[in-house]
Amino acid sequence: MTVTTIPTAGIADDAVTASKILNSSRLTSPLLINADMQIAQRATSSTGKTSSGYYACDRWHINLTTLGTWTIAQETLTSGNAYNAGFTKAFRMDCTTADASPAASDGLWVRQKFEGQNLRSLKKGTSSAEKLTATFWVKSNKTGTYTCAFYDHDNTRFVSQNYTISSADTWEKKVINFPADTSGPMDNDSSVSLDLRWYLGAGSNATGGTQATTWESFTQANAIPSNHVNLADSTSNDWAITGVQLEIGEFDTNTIPDFPFENIDDNLRRCCRYFQDYASFKLWTTALDGNTTTRLGGVFAFNTTMRATPSVSKTNNTGTIDSQTITDKGYSVFAEKSNRGTTTNVTDIELDAEL
Repeated sequence: MTVTTIPTAGIADDAVTASKILNSSRLTSPLLINADMQIAQRATSSTGKTSSGYYACDRWHINLTTLGTWTIAQETLTSGNAYNAGFTKAFRMDCTTADASPAASDGLWVRQKFEGQNLRSLKKGTSSAEKLTATFWVKSNKTGTYTCAFYDHDNTRFVSQNYTISSADTWEKKVINFPADTSGPMDNDSSVSLDLRWYLGAGSNATGGTQATTWESFTQANAIPSNHVNLADSTSNDWAITGVQLEIGEFDTNTIPDFPFENIDDNLRRCCRYFQDYASFKLWTTALDGNTTTRLGGVFAFNTTMRATPSVSKTNNTGTIDSQTITDKGYSVFAEKSNRGTTTNVTDIELDAEL
């Protein structure tokens, strides 16, 4: 029998590694939604923001308590390390009114919230609880210490880890490990159970204790270190993030799986569980001429079932609405009976079922 030796250089690209096995075995959607920032149904840019809310990229929430004024945008990438890794959009914040001396209760962080029923694979609160790894591309003009953290809404628990932006205005990839939490299981429902957050600044109420680098009952003073960056201290400051991953298990820069890019249709469909925008959509209904007891209505089904019955924002351009019905699956509107022979239309419909 002849044994042929194959040089490792010849098989390096096809070598079996733990990362490649994990990449090929993924059968479910990523835990994070719109992690490559491709979807921005509300707007690609929102200016003058001084309060919490969802702006620009879908599913990414700003918690803002009187710490500066901000422009929040979906940034288009054309160069840099993150672009070379396949990312063409990012979530970006620019400070437009500075606050160099935050009050004790001030705070600013970016986060994504998770439904409890989507977190069963974490096994949180059991003896088999999983370690977690957060990975992301980040860029800022302001170098220094920043914090990434988990907040458990069901059990009021918390853990945080720091990362450093080393080079100004340069996309850097960060890999952060979080310990398992054997206390506090997640509720199996559609309410918010957990959020993953990135702190960008806070007052002394969040920095006065010992940072919670292992899971513990939440104490605000233990959230971030005292040397944390205050991104709001200058109108020259900006911060951007993209390519965010949340993986079950403990990884480093060499073993972290490839980013799970989704096609745009799947990404949009998952976003639409929480928010849907029909900016150019027009729903028409006409009352029957000469009939004061019968109404005509318009009905449309949402393109995906929403997390809960949404709040509806709309423009009623003509006619009078007699009644409307909203569920997590669709929306119907009926014309006023007295408007015989007239047309009622509704446009610019926004449906919000965010966490």
